[in-house]
Amino acid sequence: MTVLADANLRLDAGPVDYVLLGFYFVLVLGIGALARRSVSSSLDFFLSGRSMPAWVTGLAFISANLGAVEIFGMTANGAQYGVPTVHYYWIGAIPAMVFLGLVMMPFYYGSKVRSVPEFLLRRFGRFAHLVNSLSFALAQVLIAGVNLFALATVINLLLGWPTWVAIIVAAAVVLAYTTLGGLSAAIYNEVMQFFVIVAMLLPLTIVGLYKVGGWNGLVAKITAANSDAAAELHSWPGSNLTGISNGVLSVIGLVFGLGFVLSFGYWTTNFAEVQRALSAKSMSAARRTPLIGAYPKTLIVLLIFIPGMIAAVISPELAAFKASGGTLQNGVTYNNTIELLIRDLLPNGMLGVAITGLVAAFMAGMAASVSSFNTVFTYDLWQTYVVKNKPDEYYLRVGRTITIVGCVIAIGTAFIAGQFNNIMDYLQTLFGFFNAPLFATFLLGMFWKRMTPMAGGVGLIVGTLSAVTIDVLNRTGALTLSGQGASFVAASAAFIMDVVISVLVTLVTAPKPDSELVGLVWSLTPRDSLKHSDTGENAGWYRKPVVLGVGVLVLAAVLNIIFW
Repeated sequence: MTVLADANLRLDAGPVDYVLLGFYFVLVLGIGALARRSVSSSLDFFLSGRSMPAWVTGLAFISANLGAVEIFGMTANGAQYGVPTVHYYWIGAIPAMVFLGLVMMPFYYGSKVRSVPEFLLRRFGRFAHLVNSLSFALAQVLIAGVNLFALATVINLLLGWPTWVAIIVAAAVVLAYTTLGGLSAAIYNEVMQFFVIVAMLLPLTIVGLYKVGGWNGLVAKITAANSDAAAELHSWPGSNLTGISNGVLSVIGLVFGLGFVLSFGYWTTNFAEVQRALSAKSMSAARRTPLIGAYPKTLIVLLIFIPGMIAAVISPELAAFKASGGTLQNGVTYNNTIELLIRDLLPNGMLGVAITGLVAAFMAGMAASVSSFNTVFTYDLWQTYVVKNKPDEYYLRVGRTITIVGCVIAIGTAFIAGQFNNIMDYLQTLFGFFNAPLFATFLLGMFWKRMTPMAGGVGLIVGTLSAVTIDVLNRTGALTLSGQGASFVAASAAFIMDVVISVLVTLVTAPKPDSELVGLVWSLTPRDSLKHSDTGENAGWYRKPVVLGVGVLVLAAVLNIIFW
């Protein structure tokens, strides 16, 4: 693990910076304490009693994603790959978020399931449900570890504490408010954290562009410093990102591997995100949740990849690391991109806002993983398979206890994340393992009523093993894919193998009767049951999910053309 306490990386924080950070911690814990008052049942703790308005769940939906994935991973991508980083947003997020809001949320919310694995339980039965519950729980503690490691590096930089001490302290703060107030505490903190994160990223982008002479100055500096400048300054074909030299194959990898399999797998089946929409107060609010979140998701990439590109030309350490092809042992990696920018560009006072923004981002990401982990463990594993038919108060206590256990496990997985030069490589690998096959199973299960319960479980297992096989082959040199191409190929293999095996197993096993699939399969669900009220607080053309969805797709398309 890279230790970031070297003098040349230490952030020179002053008293005002510490005051801002301290005030933020008090505010976060205060929100947790206030949220505890509204927790009287397990549904309150795990799903906020299904009482949240759409604008709150929409901002929480996107803030839960603004963890280490975005701040460390995507600024690292911006520094390493340049403009092609936008594909993770305009191709790799927006279409899937629109699909979730328009097509899948009516099934999730309408069926009144408490988690994504519970939907699988109703559609396929216990085998597929158990496989998904276990894999999801594992994925969330691994992803929580990524956010925890990133948060610990900030504390390490700020205070000079050993990384292991910083990891434990960071976990304790997140644990405090998620244990107190459950999902409500996480959601209200995520709304606040969204604005804190923007307050960090906006001045970094503006000051950075000013320092390099605007966009044209940045282009000139990148052109002078990099032999592959054209690949860094244009989004397509994105060969430097995929590691696929053939332009056509690179585009296919981006559109199918990232834009379809990885993206739809993450956004439509990842309970850490879907949980925010399930906490909404109505079907209309649940459908609008990912659509409202899609607008800031479309624009915030400009405040993430551009600072990454700036860091790669103004930070001497990062520029030297990049020039060496990522082999130079000078105490930095691409993961340090955002920290180097903060160190070099922001004065005291503003430095405190930036540090607080980083802390907010990682706490939001970790809280999202922990709050979804405790829900799936309690409802889908403990209540379903271990201790059944207990009073609701019992499962509320289990939820709080397993929150503590999840944070302890995340402390261990944080050290795994520290072994990667670019956290995004690690995260995309995890998404390929867990989300890609799950999306294939969901897609078949929702639109093909013949698919059988056995096919659901076997397809998930084979899909995951296919992704793991591709990853192992690439790491051992049997395949030679650089960049994040290996994760795209692994996700594609997982999806295809899941579909093939699911079809074959379905042909030789018995399906569930149609009567048990109403509300779970598209062709067997009355259209009226998928509709929502458009009166009262759901009235107005601007609240129509289709209008919101089409609007954000047009916005993403326009931006894609601008940065083509």
